[in-house]
This record gives sequence, C-alpha cells and structure tokens, in this order.
Amino acid sequence: MTLPPIAVAMDKPEWLTSMEAILEELNEGVVITDENQRILFANSRFVEMTGLLKQDFIGSDPSQFYSPQELDFVAQQIEVKFRDGHNRYAFVLPRKGGGRLPVIISSRALNNSGKQFGIATFTDISEQVRVTEELRSANARLERRQMEIEEDLRLAARVQNSLVPKPLVRDKVSVDSFFNPAHSIGGDFALVNLQDNEHVGLLIGDVSGHGIGSALVANRIYSETTAHLRSAMPLVDMFGELNRFLIEDLAGSGMFVTAAAARIDARGRRMVFAGAGHPPPMLARRGQNPIMLESRSMILGALPDAVCGDGSQEVPLEPDDRIVLYTDGITEVFNAQGEMLGINGVREIVRNAVAFPAERMKERILEDVAAWRSGQATDDVSLIVVHVR
Repeated sequence: MTLPPIAVAMDKPEWLTSMEAILEELNEGVVITDENQRILFANSRFVEMTGLLKQDFIGSDPSQFYSPQELDFVAQQIEVKFRDGHNRYAFVLPRKGGGRLPVIISSRALNNSGKQFGIATFTDISEQVRVTEELRSANARLERRQMEIEEDLRLAARVQNSLVPKPLVRDKVSVDSFFNPAHSIGGDFALVNLQDNEHVGLLIGDVSGHGIGSALVANRIYSETTAHLRSAMPLVDMFGELNRFLIEDLAGSGMFVTAAAARIDARGRRMVFAGAGHPPPMLARRGQNPIMLESRSMILGALPDAVCGDGSQEVPLEPDDRIVLYTDGITEVFNAQGEMLGINGVREIVRNAVAFPAERMKERILEDVAAWRSGQATDDVSLIVVHVR
C-alpha cells in the first residue's frame, strides 16, 4: 500500500535529506529503505529505469511490485544483506506495464541512531543481457552448423573410403592397399584397374595440403583419371591430361599433385612405369635391395611442360616380385629424436618386409613405419602392394 507522501517525508532521516542532491547526480538507480523495507527515497535514475512515478512506489515495499516467486528471492537477498552487511546479485527491476529490466543490485545495510536502513544501487545490464542472448543464439546456430558440417564430413569420408581400392587376388597378380587420412578426409587417392587376371593398371597420387579442399581435388582427379587408366591411355599422356586439367580447369586453386602410375603384364613379366614428382615406388625381391623407380616428370599443376615426353620406362618382372607404391605420409614421419624416416628408411623396411608372405607384406610395412613414428600420423597415408605370382 502506498503511504501518503507527507507521512514518508516525516519518517525520512535527516542524513538522507542532506544526501538526496548527491544521489540524484548518480548514473545508477538508488533506493533507500527503512527497517520494514519501505522505500524512503528513489533517485531520478531509478524512476527512469522503472518508468513509474515516484508516488507509485515511495512508501511501498517489494511486495507491491514483484511476483510471489520473485519476492521469495528478494527476501533471501535482503536477509543476506543484513546478515553480511552487504550483497550483490543479478536480478530484474519491475517496470511500468509489467516488464522486467535486467539489473545488477548492490545493497548495503546501514545503522543510524539505532535504526536499520538499506541502500541499494541498480545498474542497468539490459545491453549486456541483449548481447549475451545474441551470442548465445549465434553460438547455437554455429553449433547446429558445426553438426551439419561434421555430418557432411562423415558422409564425405564414407564416399572417399568407398573409392579406396579393394584387395584383389587373381591367378597371376594380387593387390593390397591401405588409406588413412590425417583428418576425416584427405588429399591422397589411388586407383586399381584390373583388366583381367594378368593385366592391372595402378595410379597413386597426393594432392598438396590437407582437409576438405585437397579431398575435393583428389576426388575430382580420381574421376578424371579413371577413364584414362581403363582405356589404356599411355601413362605419359595421362599425366599430360592431368597437368592440363590442374592448370586450366582448376586455375588459381594453388593445388599441385604428385603421382605414380604403372601398368603390369603379369604373364608377360613386364611393367610400364611413370612418375611425376612422386616418392619413388619400389620393386622388391627377396634377398636384394629394392629397386627405386624414380619419376622423370615434375610435380603436376605448376608448369605446362611438367610432363617429360619420354617419362615412362619399361621394367622387367620376375615371379614373386612385389611392387610398393606409397605417398609421403609413409616417408615423412619422425621418431622421438626428430629424425625423419625418409625414403632410405622406407627402403630398408621394404627390404625386410619382402621376406614375409605377400599377404603379410602390407601390414609389416605399416607396423614398421608406426614403430618408427613418434606420436600420431600428421599426414595422409596411402600404400599399395602388388604381388606378381
């Protein structure tokens, strides 16, 4: 119930009368209450914040403005104020029309002439609350978008994994492969085209960089080169088409590709090989150091004349030969001392692994590389092992 203004004025302590002019100058709302929590004074800023007239609340207590649930909270905070002498908390300030203004309330208990008073300041935090809500809403949208991206990446990973060559076993030749991206998807790609039981075409490549961009380019290259490999296009011509595609169709992408390709005639005991800036595949035979098959063409996508005209070479094969193709995720691994495995290290691993049965050779290579590596793989890893029977 609102007290008559004259009654309030009579109850107002002398010290408060002398302070009113100072309190009116503050940028925060200020309220002074008596021991019964009746409002004795409110400055102009408080009036502005509530949108009410002074006569609407002078002489009233919080029960006149707050809901029962809100009043329970207010009563708890008042108790803390008188128990500890002060209190500070975030709450709301009733506004004309039933609205609520978010505020920080700082309150303190005062004793004067044996009577208890309370002084409370109200700081408008509506702008901070608005920004916080906007941030919360933006974060929620970002989380939803992140979930969509993660689902897209899971789908992309399934698609990319579906392109990994499956193990093949035929009368004269068998092929085993491994692919593991550094992230959910990667820039390595590999193709195996088995024409019949005796003839197989191979391509392994590595797009510069990691992640989504590299994976998209790798998948596009996969599509571009699949038809070329199946049509028995000369390997040098295939590299020329791939180089043109990267320079012209993907101009400005900044993506480069290294690749190694081979066509194997298992019955005829011969292989045609071509490489473009790629780590050298190895021809492994029991009891011998693996033969390194060096690239004659440069990295693709950088220069129009990157492909060497006589960039392919014919290599004779023998029964039980193993051909190992890989990407630099195999060679560029480091041990605890910071030493890189490198091509020579991989060559030694291959030399030891060729002593094992062909079906165990891939796993043996991967185990030895992992044993050298300190920590997790940081690059895409691809490996193809071919056994000529």
